[in-house]
Amino acid sequence: MSIIKPIGPTSAPQPYSIKYLPPLIVGGAVFNTQYASDPYKLPVKEIVSQAFRSGLIAIDTSPYYGASEELLGKALFELKSKWNRELYFICTKAGRIKLNEFDYSRDAVRKSVERSLSRLNTKYLDLVYMHDIEFVKEDEIYEALKELSLMKREGIIKNIGISGYPVEFLYKIAKNCHDSHQDDIGSLDVVMSYSNGCIQNTKLFEYHDKFLNECGLQKLLNGSILSMSLLRSQVTHDFHPASPDLKNCISNIAQTLIKEDQVELADLSTRFALRHWLFGLSFGKKDSERPGYLRWNKKVSIVLGVSSVEELNVAINCYWQVKLNEDGVNDKDTPLEEKVHRMLGHHLNETWPSGINH
Repeated sequence: MSIIKPIGPTSAPQPYSIKYLPPLIVGGAVFNTQYASDPYKLPVKEIVSQAFRSGLIAIDTSPYYGASEELLGKALFELKSKWNRELYFICTKAGRIKLNEFDYSRDAVRKSVERSLSRLNTKYLDLVYMHDIEFVKEDEIYEALKELSLMKREGIIKNIGISGYPVEFLYKIAKNCHDSHQDDIGSLDVVMSYSNGCIQNTKLFEYHDKFLNECGLQKLLNGSILSMSLLRSQVTHDFHPASPDLKNCISNIAQTLIKEDQVELADLSTRFALRHWLFGLSFGKKDSERPGYLRWNKKVSIVLGVSSVEELNVAINCYWQVKLNEDGVNDKDTPLEEKVHRMLGHHLNETWPSGINH
């Protein structure tokens, strides 16, 4: 196994707080038939072991991700002699069952959490989100969150949150919980959006201050920085909901970068998200105590899907490349990022429909 410089502590700091989620979190969506022909053949145990040794002491999964919870639970059980439960964070979700099937009833939410506890071989969950909230009515969301809040008081769940695609709607629900539901829900601990904090779409960046200053959150998470396979030179997965025009535009950009700059779009996109989300915004300043370092904004993290140890190691090395600006990589990337944005034209910050009308 490769020796990789850890990106942070290799056990959860004490006293306990969800604020100590690491900058990079292992995403479990890829342990699923949407991304892998046979998820059971993926080296999940090896990925988790290497991640924990490298400071990625948190995993993110969901019952909706097929075998993901089961595979991660098996890996954690097999690693328990080396990694006690209190050393890492487990994040999962509830409410989404299938592509077009959701159940946000309080009974179903509780049963989902109990099933996740069993699958993941744990007595408690560090974080449970209501999954893809834009697909259900607002009153259903609040009822589900009331049940999560109750389980939080019972100690089954440590922290609660919401996840989904439309940033504006996530903000609306988080703000309402903070302003109008302190008695029955309380302020949410974490919000996660996906495909909105990447080189093609920076909507989440724009809402950073609003979420953290107005909603009482402890953490704001950015998922799918390659936008579910869109931001790469290889073919985008069939299930991707982007418009054909956007897919064609991205494909042209990816091939142009290879031909003219010898740069893979996926690599550039990864560094873009790391630099501008983890180290950017108002916190992306050089560390005066360690010249050359960029300082991590500890209010944010990235959920990163990897399907092999090699991909994990590449991501960790990329983190250090950006943080240390190795070989001036950030300076070299800036004109390339500007080139991508010019080529995107009106597709920059383009989104796709997701959920029901609210």
